[in-house]
Amino acid sequence: MADIRTVTPDFAVAPQLLPEEVAFAAAQGFTLLINNRPDGEVEGQPTSAQMHAAAQAAGLDYSHIPVVGGPTHDQTQEVFDLVEKAQGPVLAFCRSGTRSIVTWSKGQYEHNHRSRDELIALGAAAGYDLGPVLA
Repeated sequence: MADIRTVTPDFAVAPQLLPEEVAFAAAQGFTLLINNRPDGEVEGQPTSAQMHAAAQAAGLDYSHIPVVGGPTHDQTQEVFDLVEKAQGPVLAFCRSGTRSIVTWSKGQYEHNHRSRDELIALGAAAGYDLGPVLA
């Protein structure tokens, strides 16, 4: 089953989800699924089209914001805007969840929505070290 890690009541991250796990995410109350993984990163990973179809079938909104390496300002802005406008909790995923939480946390920090210390604590509670990326 999906390894969903709650960051805040409105945002969580996960390592790669499979299409068959998306209905579980919807049952957990998520309303938006953000895929931060580029298509074709590794052989056999589900494509964005497959994940979009699974999200639609489960009644979730879907966005594909592929991050390679570190997120760009445009990507952090897009995730920030999506989370702010979401009609409920958001679940973002990538290979390990790291790119997803980094992209979200940088957007939170850039908009002075949360402090560096708060973001580092939230990341640590979810199993991620955000200190180096929020310097």
